[in-house]
Amino acid sequence: MSQFQLRVHRPARPILYLAPAIALLTVFFLAPILVNAVIAFTDMGSNLRVGHFTVQNFERIVQRDARIPMVLLTTLIYVTATLFIFNVGLGALLAMTSTAIPDRLGNFFRGLWLLPRMSPAVLYGILWIWIADPTPLGLLNQVTGAFGLPPVNLRNDFPLLLVILANGVVGASFAMVILTSSIRSIPSHLAHAARVDGASEWGVLRHVVVPALSQPIRFISIYQALSLMTTYEYILLITGGGPLYESTPYALYIYRRAFESGAYAYGAALALGLMVIGIAVTLVQWRVSNMRSTFAAPKIEVL
Repeated sequence: MSQFQLRVHRPARPILYLAPAIALLTVFFLAPILVNAVIAFTDMGSNLRVGHFTVQNFERIVQRDARIPMVLLTTLIYVTATLFIFNVGLGALLAMTSTAIPDRLGNFFRGLWLLPRMSPAVLYGILWIWIADPTPLGLLNQVTGAFGLPPVNLRNDFPLLLVILANGVVGASFAMVILTSSIRSIPSHLAHAARVDGASEWGVLRHVVVPALSQPIRFISIYQALSLMTTYEYILLITGGGPLYESTPYALYIYRRAFESGAYAYGAALALGLMVIGIAVTLVQWRVSNMRSTFAAPKIEVL
């Protein structure tokens, strides 16, 4: 055999390239789900001991926990109002407004609106506590007092409205950034052609800009809906879920049952329920909005 033989190098198996990602997914995602599922079928309490396996936690959710209907209704109102009014509606309005003004001013405005998202959650929560302070020193009561109006106590009288406002203002920045990029990616000749055909600025917005935002808005709706259902830090900081349970969504209820009451097994069972709800909401939104078309290959038409 010749010493100058050609060596054929076989490509490495694709699984070797995916191994790091699979390991991280297993350790930080699949393993916690499995551990949570096992704990949900036990009687683990504050002593962290497992006496026996049982399905009583799920029976308690369905039959004996009288707060579940109220918590689910609060979650529905909180997620729906925050998502459509602020996370999508206000975010789209901010994106269209900040792209209609000069670039430097628009960039400054978007950077200013992003500050709460980049700030620590505690700092943002303290800001809203000051705004809603029922004393005359609160920002809201300073404004209402200047007009001769009586003081307002949002934290006690309208706690759900307060948490919707707090989460909506910071959540709108996500849609603002994504939709701003979508608006800037629209070819400028489409708007020029529409104006040449006699379209007004409203017509350009309706027939050129809005159709380009439909797919990003679908993604934002699914992502933000899941985020709202699983996060609760701002609510915990601003109202603590109270008074009583009036501003307690499902995710915060899980936290209070597991870590404040010490019912870890019951909290794990509630967490499984939240997982099922999240999957169901995602599938419904995926079906209704036809999300598959978002990832479809682009079509090139030759005229």
